[in-house]
Amino acid sequence: MNFVAMDFETANAKRYSACSLALTIVRNNHIEDEFYSLINPGVPFSWRNIQVHGIHSRDVADAPTFPEVWQHIQQFYVPDKLVIAHNATFDNNVLKATLEHYGIQPPAYQSLDTLRTSRRLLPQLANHKLNTVADALQIDLHHHHNALDDAQACADILIYQAQHFGKQKLLPFIKMQG
Repeated sequence: MNFVAMDFETANAKRYSACSLALTIVRNNHIEDEFYSLINPGVPFSWRNIQVHGIHSRDVADAPTFPEVWQHIQQFYVPDKLVIAHNATFDNNVLKATLEHYGIQPPAYQSLDTLRTSRRLLPQLANHKLNTVADALQIDLHHHHNALDDAQACADILIYQAQHFGKQKLLPFIKMQG
C-alpha cells in the first residue's frame, strides 16, 4: 500500500490550535520518509494538552506557522492520495479547522482511520487506543503523543493489517474528505 500517516498535537481544545504535526510516508508497505514540525499556533496552551504531549509555548516560539508548514505538505492532500490516522476524525478535523482558521481552502483527499480498522479486525483487544493496538501487534511506540512516533505507529498498524488481513478488507474504510 501507498499512503501517508498523519498525527497532530494541539495546544488547547480548539481544533485550529495545531502545535505539532508529523507525516510518515509509506510506499509499497515500507516507510520511506517522514516529516515532523513544531507549529506556532499563535494561541495559548492549555495545561491539559501540555500534560498529554509535553509541548509548551516556549517550544514553538520560533516554529513556523501552519501556513508555512502547509507549503511543504499540501502535495500529500490530493484526491488520489490516501492519508491515514489513528482516530482520523480528530486529525482530519484539526487539519480542516486549522486551514479554515488561516483562510485556506481545505483539500479533498482519501482518508482511512486505523482506530476503525482495528476495532473491526482486532475485536479481541481490551480497547483500541493507539498504544494498546501497537503493543498487541508488537509495534514500537516509544513516546506516545509525540506526533512522529504516533504517525509511525499508525503507519505500522496499517502495514500489519494489510499484510495479515489483505488490502481488500481495508478498502471499505477509505472515505473522501473535503
